[in-house]
Amino acid sequence: MAKLIGSPFNLLPRLALSLTRSLSTIDTTPVNLADHPPSPSPSPLPCIENSPLNVANHPSSTCIHRPQKLADHTSSSSIDFQKRPSTPPSSSSYMATTPQKATTSSPSPIDKYPSSTSSSIGINEYSPSSCIDFDVYPSTPSSNIGPLDLKNGEALFSGMSSKELLRSLINLSLVAYEPFVDAGIRLMKSPSLLENPIFRQLGLPIIKKTLYDHFCAGEDMEEARGTLERLWGVGLRGVLDYGLEDAEDDLGCDENLDQFLKTVEMASFLPPSSVSFACVKITAICPLSLLERVSDLLRWEHKDPTLRLPWKRDTLPILSPSSPVYHTPNKPESLSQTEEARLNLAHERLEKLCKKCNEFSSPLLIDAEYTTVQPAIDYLSNYASIMFNKDENALVYGTIQAYLKDAKERLVMVLGEAEKRGISVGFKLVRGAYISREVALARSLGAPSPINPSIQATHGVYDSCASLMLENIVKGRASVVLATHNLESGKAAVAKAEELGLSRENPRLQFAQLKGMADTLSFGLKQAGFQVCKYLPYGPLDKVIPYLLRRAEENRGMLSSSATDRLLMG
Repeated sequence: MAKLIGSPFNLLPRLALSLTRSLSTIDTTPVNLADHPPSPSPSPLPCIENSPLNVANHPSSTCIHRPQKLADHTSSSSIDFQKRPSTPPSSSSYMATTPQKATTSSPSPIDKYPSSTSSSIGINEYSPSSCIDFDVYPSTPSSNIGPLDLKNGEALFSGMSSKELLRSLINLSLVAYEPFVDAGIRLMKSPSLLENPIFRQLGLPIIKKTLYDHFCAGEDMEEARGTLERLWGVGLRGVLDYGLEDAEDDLGCDENLDQFLKTVEMASFLPPSSVSFACVKITAICPLSLLERVSDLLRWEHKDPTLRLPWKRDTLPILSPSSPVYHTPNKPESLSQTEEARLNLAHERLEKLCKKCNEFSSPLLIDAEYTTVQPAIDYLSNYASIMFNKDENALVYGTIQAYLKDAKERLVMVLGEAEKRGISVGFKLVRGAYISREVALARSLGAPSPINPSIQATHGVYDSCASLMLENIVKGRASVVLATHNLESGKAAVAKAEELGLSRENPRLQFAQLKGMADTLSFGLKQAGFQVCKYLPYGPLDKVIPYLLRRAEENRGMLSSSATDRLLMG
């Protein structure tokens, strides 16, 4: 065991020496917000500066132009939050230890909020008139925004204190050390250990104060709120991602939906530009077994177009000629009446969530998952897109996984059909998180892997899909979230956006990274004027840590990519 954990801790003297050299050049003096008044310029474009608390980094014009129904907030009396601030919080870092429960003596419950006609809650700050419509964005980037710089560590991490840099550097060094990750995965896969009282008393608090606080936003909505406000303080936005497991039955789906709805409601009481998206896992609001049944039938319909699916609603292309169908070797039975009724319940849950997101002006990201259920997920998300993406501003975003061989082909088909029908589409573009699972399943069925043959091939597909989405943004009917930790993909997207003359402030183009990962890219893009958000997993420690360890197991390359962050931090 000493050999297992010795190497990363042997790094500490070198880390401390490196930090001493670098931190001597970083100004960590607290910034007084009074020194940073809002820009008097009439221009709607934000003025991006290096100061981590520059109020100009957070103009109200960055929010998406959708009607906000403040009067309706009184319907959520079960949540108790203070009024969201109109200026960034005084703390300049989002990497500080996850906050504890709010201790204010007299919080203002939602049911005490005045109606939208009252000026006491700062209606002028949050009304639609303070947002900017997409049509007024210039066709070329603003001249007061600098180039993308991913080499100046002093400028990139100027918003972090010495303590935060040291903690981040240690955590990133640990998760880049594969034997440490292997040991953590083995430990957390042991049910007996997780239930051991001694481990829960001594081991879990250590995890909470180290890796959990680095990669997660908190154990509940209040803690996540504090993390998100610190993110906003350094010019980044957040995507609140509650760590829910796959639902096994409709009762579990209903409980999960309630949590998603509360998350959307909570976000409305945060600074108006601090939350970029809500997100949902379809496997959390539709039983996994039903998604598998629906996916089998959709695959068989792809094989045999004469198959009639009476329950099927309007949708966009789901499978392409090259999509894998080995999951369904035989014709499946039709859905029973009970299964059809349960599928309708899943539609109703997703529709209810979309309506809540529309009410609170929060676009919804629908996560992609494994290929056994992805056809059903795409079916549900496509139908929601048709129902709710009524104008050029997409409310519902599906997800494209670039590591799949058919990713580009399916994207082209959806974009083509959407253009013909005049439907706006939104996509989050990722590489993918289930490589081990997909390869093992295909091998067990004697089928070719659905995954690209090399990481270089996946990089190529990702960049090609990103370029295609940017071109469709110019056409006015598409939106994209480029979720990547890859510096080269970030540079390529920036270059393509410049080539197309896309404004860096255009909210239809956003970048995303996980909290605690690829901060070099996040801060670099933010300082160059692009809109950047961080995925913020939150939830009880024993529920979220297994989720993160599964991500670690599937994405070792992602963890080792923290080398750039560690280099620039040091």
